[in-house]
Amino acid sequence: MAEPRLAVRRKSRSSSERKRSRAPVQPVAASSPVARKRPSSGGEGPPAEVLCSNDSEEDMFGGCDSFYGNDSLIAQVDDIDHKYLQDKNMDVEAAGEIESSQVQSGVHQKEEDNFFASQNVVVLNSDKEGGACQMRDSDTADGNQKLTESILDDLPLSQLLYFEKMDELFSPSRTSPLSKGRDECVNSFSDKIRDPLSFYTGVEHRNRPIDSSSLSNCVLFKSESLKDHLKSAMTGNARAQTLQVSKTKQLKEAVLSEEIFVARKAIESSSLDIGPFYGLPSKVKDLFRQLRGIETLYEWQHDCLMLESLQQRKNLIYSLPTGGGKTLVAEIIILQELLCRQKDVLMILPYVAIVQEKVRGLSSFGIELGFLVEEYAGSKGRFPPIKRRVKKSLYIATIEKGHALVNSLIETERIYDLGLVVVDELHMLGAGSRGAVLEITLAKILYTSKKTQIIGMSATLNNVGDLQKFLQAEYYTNNFRPVELKEYIKIRDTIYAVDSKTQNGFAFSRLLNFKYSSNLEKADPDHIIALVTEVIPKYSCLIFCPTRKNCENVASMVCKYLKKEFRAHKGKEKQDLIENLKGIGNGTVCPLLKQTIPFGIAYHHSGLTNDERKSIEEAYSAGVLCLLACTATLAAGVNLPARRVILRAPYVGNDFLKKNQYKQMTGRAGRAGIDSAGESILIVQEKDKHLVQDLVHSPLDNCYSNLLLELTKGIQSLLLSLVGLKIAVTHEEVDNFMSCTLLGVQQQLLSKEKSLSEIIKDGLENLIEKGLLKGRITEKDHNSKSALTITPLGKATYKGSIDLAYCNILYRELKKGLEGLVLESNLHLLYLSTPYDMTSTCSPDWMIYLRQFNQLSAAEQKVADIVGVPESFITKKASGQAVRKNVDNAVVNRFYLTFVLYSLLKETNIWSVSEKFNLSRGYVQNLLNSAASFASCLLHFCEELEEFWVYKALLIELTKQLTYCVKTELIPLMEVAGVLEARAKQLYNAGYKTLAHLANANPETLVRMIEHLSRRQAKQIISSAKMLLSEKAEALQEEVEELLKVPRDIPGTR
Repeated sequence: MAEPRLAVRRKSRSSSERKRSRAPVQPVAASSPVARKRPSSGGEGPPAEVLCSNDSEEDMFGGCDSFYGNDSLIAQVDDIDHKYLQDKNMDVEAAGEIESSQVQSGVHQKEEDNFFASQNVVVLNSDKEGGACQMRDSDTADGNQKLTESILDDLPLSQLLYFEKMDELFSPSRTSPLSKGRDECVNSFSDKIRDPLSFYTGVEHRNRPIDSSSLSNCVLFKSESLKDHLKSAMTGNARAQTLQVSKTKQLKEAVLSEEIFVARKAIESSSLDIGPFYGLPSKVKDLFRQLRGIETLYEWQHDCLMLESLQQRKNLIYSLPTGGGKTLVAEIIILQELLCRQKDVLMILPYVAIVQEKVRGLSSFGIELGFLVEEYAGSKGRFPPIKRRVKKSLYIATIEKGHALVNSLIETERIYDLGLVVVDELHMLGAGSRGAVLEITLAKILYTSKKTQIIGMSATLNNVGDLQKFLQAEYYTNNFRPVELKEYIKIRDTIYAVDSKTQNGFAFSRLLNFKYSSNLEKADPDHIIALVTEVIPKYSCLIFCPTRKNCENVASMVCKYLKKEFRAHKGKEKQDLIENLKGIGNGTVCPLLKQTIPFGIAYHHSGLTNDERKSIEEAYSAGVLCLLACTATLAAGVNLPARRVILRAPYVGNDFLKKNQYKQMTGRAGRAGIDSAGESILIVQEKDKHLVQDLVHSPLDNCYSNLLLELTKGIQSLLLSLVGLKIAVTHEEVDNFMSCTLLGVQQQLLSKEKSLSEIIKDGLENLIEKGLLKGRITEKDHNSKSALTITPLGKATYKGSIDLAYCNILYRELKKGLEGLVLESNLHLLYLSTPYDMTSTCSPDWMIYLRQFNQLSAAEQKVADIVGVPESFITKKASGQAVRKNVDNAVVNRFYLTFVLYSLLKETNIWSVSEKFNLSRGYVQNLLNSAASFASCLLHFCEELEEFWVYKALLIELTKQLTYCVKTELIPLMEVAGVLEARAKQLYNAGYKTLAHLANANPETLVRMIEHLSRRQAKQIISSAKMLLSEKAEALQEEVEELLKVPRDIPGTR
C-alpha cells in the first residue's frame, strides 16, 4: 500500500480549540519543527526551547532554503532518532553497541520533549523505567479520529479544493481521492496500532532483553517511513500556493469559488433553474445593489434572461425604448460568460466616451469577481491581446478597435476563445462607413466561430427580419419604459399632444401661460423661456439645437431673461464648477459659460474639450446645472436624462430630422426613480407641420448595409482582409462568405444594376491593380480554385486598419521619408501621422500659416520642401496674390494641421493653441484624438513592412505623446480610464503620482483631498487603477511563464 503523505506541524492549540476555530477549507502552513541541538559524543545536550510564533509567519523550512540544509527538519528528525535510541541507564559505550546491534525505542514522558506527527497521531515517548517502545493508551483510542482530522487540516487549500471538486464530479459510488487517501492512511496506522509487536515487545516483557528484529522494524519505520512522509508532505505543501491573505478573505473566496463552480455546472446542463442569481454567485447581486443601487430586475429583464434561446446559446437581438434597462441584461449575460463558461467577451460600443464610461463602471466588478477589463479605444489596445492563463478578459471596444481585435484573434487562431460578442446600438449597422466596419466584424465572427454567441441591442430597429437573417438570431422586444413618456409639439403658443387616434395625429393640450413683453417676444419668438421656466431649477431640462452656434445663442438668451432668484440655487457649487473649468483652461474659462453657469445653464457640443464636457456632464448629473443646450450627439452619447426635453427645431444641421434621431432625443425624457413622467416638446413652424406629422407617426428607419456605399472602407476592405486572414482565398469562397453578410441578405434591394458576384469580381480586380493582392480573376477561371494571395503592402494595410483610399499615398510618403527623415524635431514624423480624412474639413488661415512657417528652423523648413509645401506658395496665398504653381491642396491643408499638432505637443494647452490658430477647442481636441489613433494604425502598418523598421521605435513614443498630450509625469495617471488632464493634475498635486498610489488609495481620503470629486467617482477611479495594475501584473506574469516554458521541439528529445 502506498504510504499516505503526512504534514508535520507544531501543536499550538488544543484539539478542541482547533476544531472550533478552523474553517473547513483554509490552508494550513506547515510549521517549522522544534529546533534541537545535536547530542555530543559525551552525552545528551539539553533540548532547545520551543520557538513559538504565529502560524502565518512560520518558516516551513526552518530558516533554510530547503529541507536538505544542515539544520533542516530532516536533520533534526535524524537527531531525534539517534537521541531516543540511547538508553539513559547505559554508558556511552554500551549505547554505541546497542545502536549498532539492537536498537531500543521508548516513550519520554516530559511534555516539552513531545514530538507530534500529523497532530499527534503517533506519539513516541522516552520511558524512564525501561527502554521498551510503547504507545500511549489515550492516543491509541483516539488515533483514527485525530488522523482523519489531521489529513484534512494539513492539506494546502489548493489541494483540498481540488479534491473536493473532484469528489463532487465523480458519481457517489466512486471513492474520491481525498477519502481514498484518508482511508489508506487510517488503515495503515490502525494496523500498526493494533499490532503492538510491530513497535514494541509488550508491557509484560519490559524488563526482559529486547528482541533485535523487533527493534530493527521499529527503527526502520521511524528512520525511513517518517522521513519519506515528511519529505513528501513538505514537498507537496511547498509547491502549493500559500495565499498571504486573511482567513476571512480566504473563506469568502472559497465560497465564491464554490458558487461559480455550481453555477458553471448548472449552465452547462442547460437547466432553467441555474443558480442564485441567473446562474451567477449571489455576490453578483450584492455588487449590483452596492455599486448601482439595483435591488430587483424589471419583469421584462427577468423574462429576457430566462429565454430558452439564451439558455441554448442562440444569437439574440432585443429592442426596447431608451431608458428601459437594456444594458443591465447585457451585463448579466456578459458575467455569465466570464464566470460560468470561462470565455472571453467583446463588448462593442459606438463612441470613445461611452467605452471609457463602461470601463470605469465594470472595473469594480472585475476586481471583485476576478476578471480583467481591457479598453480598446483611440490608440489603446494590444493586438493580438495577451492570452491569459487563468483570468478571462472583457474587451470593451469602439467599432473600429473591435474590428482590429477580431482580425488579430482570427489570425492567431484564438477566435474560439471569444465566447460572446455584445453590440450596443445595433442600428449603427446602417451608419455609413462605421456601419460597414461593424457589419464586417460581425460577419467574420459568424463565419469563423460558430460557437461564439452574438447579442445585439437597440432602441431603434425596424427591419428586424433582415438583421435576424444576417445574425441568425432570435428576437425579443418590449415597449416597457420605467417612466411614462408624453410627446408634444408646439406651434406658436399652443401645445398639442401627439395622438395617433386623432385625424391629423395631434390633440390640443393647452396654451402657454407666460406673459411676454414686446422685447422678449422679439428675443424669444419660439417661447423657449416659457417652456424651460416651467421645470427649472427644481427639475432638469435639455434643449436640442440644430447647430453648435444655436446651442450657444439659446443658452445666452435664456440666462439674460431669467430672474435673479435662479442664481441663488446651489450658488456655491456653481462657483466651484467655474473654478474647475478655469483650472482646466489653465486660468482661462469660456466667457459664455462664465455668464450662464451662475443661472444653472450651459451649452454642450463638440466645440468643448473632453475635460470641459466631462465637468459639465458631472455638474448636470449632480443637479448643479439644470439646463443644457446641446446638439444631437448628446442623445447618442452618455446617459443624461431630463424631466423635459425640448427640440428647438426638427433639423440636425440643414437636414430634416430622421425618426431614429427623434426617438433618441425624446427618449432622454424621464429619469427612472426620480420622475413620474417625462415630457418631450418639439417646436414646429407652420411650414413644417405636415413634415412633422409624417415624422412622429412614421415607422422607424430601416437599417441597410453600407458595404457598397463605402467602397474603400466597405467591400474592398472586407475582400482584402478575407484573403489576408485566409478566411476566403478563391472567388468561390469569397462568394460564399459574402452571402452571409447583411449585404448578401439585402443584395436584391441594394445591387440592382450588378449581381453581387460581379461586384466581388470588380473589387478583387481593383485590389490586384492597386498591388494589394496577387492572383488572376478572369471570366474564364471565374469559378476555378486558383487562390489569391496578399502582398506585403496589402497585409500592412489591413493590419494597420488603413483606409484603402490612402494606403498607396501613405506608402510613398513613408518611402520618401526614408531618404531624408528630419529628426531635429518631431515635425516630419507628425506630418506622417496627421490623419488624411481631416484635410477636407480644414480651411487654413493664410496669415497664421505664414507666421507659423516663418518661426520654423532651417531644418524644419526643409520638411516643408520634402512634403511639397513651398514657402512661396504660402506667401502668395497670405498676400492674396494669384498662385500659378501646381500644388496639392490636400498636402497643404495636411501640413497646416501638422502645425496645430506641433504646437500642441510643445505647449500641451488646447486653449492657447485653439486661440493661436483661430479654431474651436473641440476641433483641436478632435484633431489630437484622431492623430493619436492614426499614429497607432501607422505603427501597425510599419511593423508589417521590414523596410520601415526605422519608424517603429519613433512611432511608439509619438503615439504616447499624442494620446495624452500632457507633461510626462501625468501620463501614468491618465492611463486610468476616465482620468483626464485636469483630474490628473489634481491627483498629482495631492501626492497620487503613480498607478500604485491610486490603486491603493482610500476613497474617503480621495474625496477629502480632491476638489469636486464625488464618492462614486473616487471609487470608480480606484477600481479602474486596480484593474489596470492587475492587467499589467498579469501581462508580466504571462511573459515570465512564456520565457520559462520548456520547448517541445528541443533537438535530441522525443
